[in-house]
Amino acid sequence: MISFPNESQEYRSAREKLLEKEIELRCTMEDVAIARRGLPPGGLVPQNYVFDGLDADGQPVRIKLSELFAPGQDTLLIYNMMFPRHPQETRDVATSGETAKLAVQDQPCPSCTALLDHLDRAVGHMTAAGFNFAVVAKTSLDNLVTLGRERDWANMRLLSSAGNSFKRDYHAEAEDGAQLPMLSVFHRDAEGIRHFWSSELGYAEPEPGQDPRALCTVDTPWNLMDFTPEGRSQAWREQLQYADACCS
Repeated sequence: MISFPNESQEYRSAREKLLEKEIELRCTMEDVAIARRGLPPGGLVPQNYVFDGLDADGQPVRIKLSELFAPGQDTLLIYNMMFPRHPQETRDVATSGETAKLAVQDQPCPSCTALLDHLDRAVGHMTAAGFNFAVVAKTSLDNLVTLGRERDWANMRLLSSAGNSFKRDYHAEAEDGAQLPMLSVFHRDAEGIRHFWSSELGYAEPEPGQDPRALCTVDTPWNLMDFTPEGRSQAWREQLQYADACCS
């Protein structure tokens, strides 16, 4: 085992006990991943949903779900963004840029926006690894593309589902039209496109004192906080813009 300068024996003993739990967590995470990969075939997608997107030249185009699969890449990850934001959202709206001109209820979810800020940088690596990734929102394509430009999103394929029932069908939209966050994975096989997995943990009742953590393993700021002595901040939540403009 290693040690660090001037640490006490009490610290080292406690740290080694914690390391055992961290190893156990690593094993549990792999067990879950193996169980996920072992799921039986999911349901075939009921229709070849058509989205509004941009072509390679940046021109508006209608894009079918089947066209989101690059040749030889049979898995597609879709993040369902809450744009417009949830009706119960109370955080501040954008105060500058074109997005700020939208009505309060039509602005994007701060948490979804923050998540996509760092996922955008991962997409190039995911593509190189053989996976497809797209973002779907119920807002208009113009609103979504404008937000992407203002956030410097350069890698994600942005799609509007304003003209189809995709989000409703795959539980990223409530019956009253409220938008819900959901990561869904689809896989293409000889029979067609199948639903493989979605982040249903967001629908499960959270443990007391915890948020649902539906995408906790990919949500970078919250995971980084877990390494600190303070832990996850109870007072902070993602915002669309901050006073120092570091992430807006």
